[in-house]
Amino acid sequence: MMNSINHFLSQSAKGMKRSAIREILKLLQKPGMISFAGGLPAPETFPVDDLKEIAIEVLEKEGFFALQYSTTEGDPLLRKMIAERHNRQGLNIGIDNIIITTGSQQGLDLIARIFIDPGDYVLCGLPSYLGGINAFLSYGAKMKGIPLDDHGMITEELEKSIITLKDLGRKIKFIYIIPDFQNPAGITLPESRRIKIIEIAEKYDLLIVEDSPYREIRFEGQAQQLTYGLDETGRVTTLCTFSKIFAPGFRVGWVIGQPAVLDKIVVAKQTADLCTSAFVQRILARYLEKGLLEKNLPKTIALYRERRDLMLVCFKKYMPDKVTWTRPEGGLFLFVTLPPGLNATSILRKAIDNNVAYVDGSTFFCNNQGHNTMRINFSYSNRDEIEAGVERLAMVIRNEINTN
Repeated sequence: MMNSINHFLSQSAKGMKRSAIREILKLLQKPGMISFAGGLPAPETFPVDDLKEIAIEVLEKEGFFALQYSTTEGDPLLRKMIAERHNRQGLNIGIDNIIITTGSQQGLDLIARIFIDPGDYVLCGLPSYLGGINAFLSYGAKMKGIPLDDHGMITEELEKSIITLKDLGRKIKFIYIIPDFQNPAGITLPESRRIKIIEIAEKYDLLIVEDSPYREIRFEGQAQQLTYGLDETGRVTTLCTFSKIFAPGFRVGWVIGQPAVLDKIVVAKQTADLCTSAFVQRILARYLEKGLLEKNLPKTIALYRERRDLMLVCFKKYMPDKVTWTRPEGGLFLFVTLPPGLNATSILRKAIDNNVAYVDGSTFFCNNQGHNTMRINFSYSNRDEIEAGVERLAMVIRNEINTN
């Protein structure tokens, strides 16, 4: 029996880390635990009855097709339906601009695979999505964080960082943005700032990777155009998913991009999984074709709006002074900032002891900062759990403040 496999591992494998979020979820099987940790959709939004009928229909009428391998690019009908939805929302794309992925996380991995060489820089928000950061790091990227304000990535800071890195001879590949209800901060880039980021990318010859899983979960305010739709330079590639607006168990996402970029993604995907499940793609295509997403999505949005509103009320009611939080116009998350000197990592252990959980905000900072922050999910828990969980969490934070 070997003592260790470490000397066999690649450098990229040695640098891989387990997802802090997934590890926390393992702790949440404890009876009575209220979890604000995962970015989980509410199970009651899943269209189980609709899918039963469609799955039977697909098996009866298209079984030989649906149970076969699919093309790597994805089911043409599903890609057509996706393109039509985007075009109704202001884009001008066809199926040649879309490839289906096994969740948007695969899209992040494939983007990293085709663009990143070890030592290349990726610019991201401070904070930014952990799954994106880990995907880029696994291919040897260096991450440079750009501060955010209430309107997202600060473009002046972005340009300063680009100039500094280029003066040092560093190679920058792309800017990674989550423009709508950013994970974890919950904030949205206005159109003017999206345009400015495109202008900066053009000026310094960079690409933009736009991660857009939450865009359609808007509760209030004006919907912003996808950055892809504002781009006239061909520099933007956009990742989307059905996980937050339909059902994460289907593991269906898609990438919107220029055909030259998608061609490379297709080749990379062929070495990863050949194709995304033809069966689930065809079920989803028929679901869209019947107009069921347009029928059911407003119900999901209404439920999440109600839960966000309740959580904001509970935070105001229970949280001690000097604790602040964002008020997102959509999405799944609040981002909480504790008074300076408090450590969300150590508080998490005490919170779990009191049957409430969150994600330590520092996991979303590529520069090892943000130790006094936490991400709170509001989509998964019901009304009673939200109030009880916020009250428990506030008690733990208050006790920590009083002992510091």
